[in-house]
Amino acid sequence: MTYIDDLLGKLFPTRSKKLSHKENFLESREEASETLAWMDSDEGEGVLSLIYNNYHLKTIGINKKPEVHVLNSPYANGLAISYEKPLTPVDFQHLFFAFGDRLLALGYHRVSLDRKMEELADRVRMTEKLYYKPPFSSAMPNQPIDQLFGNVSIEKVSLDNKPSFLKLLVTVYSDRMYLPAKPFSEFIERVFKR
Repeated sequence: MTYIDDLLGKLFPTRSKKLSHKENFLESREEASETLAWMDSDEGEGVLSLIYNNYHLKTIGINKKPEVHVLNSPYANGLAISYEKPLTPVDFQHLFFAFGDRLLALGYHRVSLDRKMEELADRVRMTEKLYYKPPFSSAMPNQPIDQLFGNVSIEKVSLDNKPSFLKLLVTVYSDRMYLPAKPFSEFIERVFKR
């Protein structure tokens, strides 16, 4: 290292820590009404039906576009949807909030809606996350709590402002304070079907 390199390094130090920012945000009334209209449209119903079918095909080893990945473990189950044709960025945005609307219809309440932006080596990843819990307030004293299907998170991940994937994950409580979670297969049916 030369004297000049050393001097420049002191004047303009390289940044070794990657930037990261997290914030809460709100879905506007206009966005909410657009999502509801999308869900009721032929386009929205077609996208939901396509993903529902692709999920079931994936469970028997058949991949179709957009690819659906099955997430399966004893305490967490879910699916991830790759962003690829025939999905559009608008479909992806509406799908993110549509899943949330379906959870509200199942009796869940939304706990949070946040966005995290992270600098990666050569990209920027943005993760928008919705988090839902079952209605614990309706529990009777000294009785196990009905957890419905468990806690639910919905994540939409973008890389450099381009959609990458959507993840829908259900995490169950294994504590004896809770009734056993309803089956994930029923969750899929209820989320995708009206």
